[in-house]
Amino acid sequence: MSRARVVVTGSYNQDFVWRTEHFPVPGETRLGRFSTGPGGKGFNQAVAAARQGAHVTFLGALGRDAIGAGAAALARAEGIDARWQWCEDLPSGNAAIVLDAAGQNLIVVGSGANLALSAAHVEAQREAIAQAAVMLTQHEVSPEATLRALELARAAGRITVHNPAPPLEGEDGRLLPLVDVLTPNETEFTHLLASCAGTRVDSEALHALSDGALHDLARRLDVPTVVVTLGSAGAFVSHADPARWHDALACYRVPAAPVQPRDTTGAGDAFSGSLAAALAELDDAPFAAAIGHATKVAGLATESPGAAAAMPTREAVRARFAG
Repeated sequence: MSRARVVVTGSYNQDFVWRTEHFPVPGETRLGRFSTGPGGKGFNQAVAAARQGAHVTFLGALGRDAIGAGAAALARAEGIDARWQWCEDLPSGNAAIVLDAAGQNLIVVGSGANLALSAAHVEAQREAIAQAAVMLTQHEVSPEATLRALELARAAGRITVHNPAPPLEGEDGRLLPLVDVLTPNETEFTHLLASCAGTRVDSEALHALSDGALHDLARRLDVPTVVVTLGSAGAFVSHADPARWHDALACYRVPAAPVQPRDTTGAGDAFSGSLAAALAELDDAPFAAAIGHATKVAGLATESPGAAAAMPTREAVRARFAG
């Protein structure tokens, strides 16, 4: 079995993007510039992993429309082994994204075929999952499909990585016991603490907490390793058992890469996808090495516009951060 095999179960969305100097307020119309490109949290993460050298199998659903045809062609061009569930009566997923001059974003998603991805379709890929090193999932497809993907990966003894985005109501409790590595951002982390641990914390207050306090919060979730992405403040890692990952510390921070952000749309997906790729070939290297690499990939992704299209290659990351 190749140690560099990653299966991603997730969404494809066609992104429709408007750029404007300032976000419009309710009732206001602003002029902007339009572009379109591939996205969806699952597909973004699949592209990120593939461009970091992983052999990626992608499990997703598409409508029988022009967006779906384009997505299938793009997956082939990226070298991704896509196993599509084709939906005759649903549109392919899509997203409306508004970006301001600072690179911040507002997003509305039309899920379409993504929510029709079935547990049966995932079950049919059991062999591919068993041959992988890592399973990576998120929240933009049917919860039943995500659950089955994690169950099959856990049964096969594979590493499971889950990006709990966007936040769900009531489903996380079934998923978390099947997850080895959880990668929430600040908002998703505080949502999980409230919904799964009964602990309420202001997401804006996380940056000011000590490492010990953050570690205590992360240990309230039923996941061996929690990695909280903190934007420009980097990432925080919390292990129940650091020895499993050849890490010396139970908790630590990793600084963000020094970059000039232009578009933050796919940064979290770049992080999770590249982390999955790094874990697939980690061997005896420490977990901290994989996290350090993922922060560089995520940072570099923010310097390019778009979502999937912004994912940097392994060579570009090495060239940018050499030495």
